[in-house]
Amino acid sequence: MFDEAHREDPRRVTVQGEEVPWSLLYHRRLHHWVERLSDSASESLLLAARCQHIRRWQIPRSNYPMDRTGYRRWRKTLLRFHAEQAREILEQAGYEEEMIRRVQKLVQKLRLKLDPEVQLFEDAICLVFLENEFVDFLGKHEEDKIIEILQKTWKKMSKQGHQAALELVDTLPTDARKMVGKAL
Repeated sequence: MFDEAHREDPRRVTVQGEEVPWSLLYHRRLHHWVERLSDSASESLLLAARCQHIRRWQIPRSNYPMDRTGYRRWRKTLLRFHAEQAREILEQAGYEEEMIRRVQKLVQKLRLKLDPEVQLFEDAICLVFLENEFVDFLGKHEEDKIIEILQKTWKKMSKQGHQAALELVDTLPTDARKMVGKAL
């Protein structure tokens, strides 16, 4: 149900010789990490993993000032937008209000550190970044910014997330491993 929306993403990436929409790939990866971190993930958590950045391309970062305040406004706008997009699709699919509200809370990451499912969701999001985006991120930003972002990411994660991240770091290229070492 969410995959149809993900296929609208104009960004394309090539994976194993096949061109796929970025959003479709991202959400498959996020779903994978949720399942890997929990062998009993709830339906609402699995649904949230399939729609966390739904139609994100419709609200480009470039529409906001390129400073910290602009970034925060963009992120707040996206959280509400993703929750509403999830609601529309889940309503069309016939889900009940309670499930829809729960998915929306997860997507908005409400009660991080207090709600175990929100925490697991955040861990999975951070692990997708580390596994799939971090190496490319290294080449685009200054060392101080990279270290700051890694430290902020680490603070958002649980002990379980830290353990999975440390295992993942061992698979990264040397320069990425060294940067994580500096940050932590």
